[in-house]
Amino acid sequence: MSASQARQRSRITFHLSLFTFHLPLLAALATCSLAGCDSPGSRADLVVLNGAEPESIDPAEITGQLDGRIAYALFEGLLHFDRLGHPQPGIAQSWDISSDRRTYTFHLRPEAKWSNGDPVTANDFVASWKRALLPATACEYAYIFFPIRNSEAFNNGTVKDFSAVGLKALDSQTLQVELQNPTPYFLDLCCFMTYLPVHLPSIEKYGDDWIKPGKLVNNGPFLLKEWKLNYRMRLKKNPTFWDAKNVQLETIDILPIDNAITAYNFYASKVADLILDKGLTPPSLIPELKARQDFHAAPFLGDYFIRFNVTRKAFSDPRVRQAFAMVIDRDRIVRKITQAGEHPAYSFTPPGTAGDYQSPRMFGLDPNRARELLAEAGYPGGKGFPTVSYLYDNKKLNEDIAVEIQSMLAQELNVHVELVKQEWKVYLNSMNRLDYDFCRSSWIGDYNDPNSFLDCFVTGSGNNRTGWSNPTYDALLADAAKEGDPQTRLNILARAEDILLNQATPICPLYYYMGIQIYDGTKFGGIEPNLIDNHPFREIYRVSTER
Repeated sequence: MSASQARQRSRITFHLSLFTFHLPLLAALATCSLAGCDSPGSRADLVVLNGAEPESIDPAEITGQLDGRIAYALFEGLLHFDRLGHPQPGIAQSWDISSDRRTYTFHLRPEAKWSNGDPVTANDFVASWKRALLPATACEYAYIFFPIRNSEAFNNGTVKDFSAVGLKALDSQTLQVELQNPTPYFLDLCCFMTYLPVHLPSIEKYGDDWIKPGKLVNNGPFLLKEWKLNYRMRLKKNPTFWDAKNVQLETIDILPIDNAITAYNFYASKVADLILDKGLTPPSLIPELKARQDFHAAPFLGDYFIRFNVTRKAFSDPRVRQAFAMVIDRDRIVRKITQAGEHPAYSFTPPGTAGDYQSPRMFGLDPNRARELLAEAGYPGGKGFPTVSYLYDNKKLNEDIAVEIQSMLAQELNVHVELVKQEWKVYLNSMNRLDYDFCRSSWIGDYNDPNSFLDCFVTGSGNNRTGWSNPTYDALLADAAKEGDPQTRLNILARAEDILLNQATPICPLYYYMGIQIYDGTKFGGIEPNLIDNHPFREIYRVSTER
């Protein structure tokens, strides 16, 4: 037996041992999938491994990609992203744009209905967007509406009268949106999950329970038939959806599994058909999986990075943050751990964004300069530096990277880092409350523009999560929003990104993502690589009826 064969057998044996550990849950799901549990004799047309249990499916509450996938299946916006990541007509069948590109008039489909038979109207969009903007809703993504005139002032309470916001239902089928400034990516925003409409009468009737099966009234391609926490979510095709004739799948089961080994075992044992979340591929198996036809990988607009909590004493000094960043060997992480072809990241905005945006380059690996900075900050040789903790969520990949970062900081800076692993929801809550020292994080572009990345770190942004604030940075983002010349606008954004990366450094990018999906392409189609890593369930279809 060759050395490589021995290593492969060892890996397989290891994964089979974990498979045995998860066998009771696997058997239960297999039995339910094959027998149909709530539908005798039927298996869902598609069984998806999506990642952790969703935080919510309320468009005004969700912030993560895995929650967004489900929201896009349940709700339909003015426009929607297709399988290639391009905006397509949704509830709006057409629109007009004024000559100054500040006023959009959307013409809604008269046949669009909510799942209870109510028509979808322009007032539904006005009321839904108002709900997300209300300060009491505490929508973390409220800022994504800020291109709309006076929406930011309404959200921060400066403007009290919502009629001053640039939203108006001209009639039941016509929605007019007035922007503060021309926004080249506004149609992409209209596809985004926070822009999805909700059925306000249901929320008024059921309160927080409105998202539960049997109570949810929605207007998207699928209905929520079942949601059993930590077990599965079952979606069923919505017969009242305006484009139901082009939705191929009748049922979808979504399994909330965030452990990569467990997820792969479910796929390998044919309980699941599709691994969709990028973190659910066991890193140790990637070298073998890359050679298989069911392994699909492509770059997209997203990156893995570190956030520093600048409100904590240890990281209130930018020299400390920069010292930490200068000893992290990105090449070692992608070569040793991720192994899927990722590129080390020296900018927050990935290459290729908006076609020709040129990101400034962040400083690289420089342990000698890092030790000088740490000494200048008052910690020569690491002496006196407090013990700090690194927070991450409980995927194996994140743990492997955490251990590597811990080792690098100890070796180069003589700094002791404690590792704190939390389940997904707890981890998100800790990050939102700034209850961490520094932490693992990720960002996926919501639309193909550098603003989607840089807008996160404006003062008070719901996705800032670092405590960092910089008036010059904020002013540059505001200037870019007002700039009419496309290239000048991108140059302004690059100046802002240089502050983020090389001057203040509240973050440290590690690598750009590769989107990974594992599925049998001879059985399923409609899944295409795209820059926003969006794979709508409405476009997935079975190539074969074989079970």
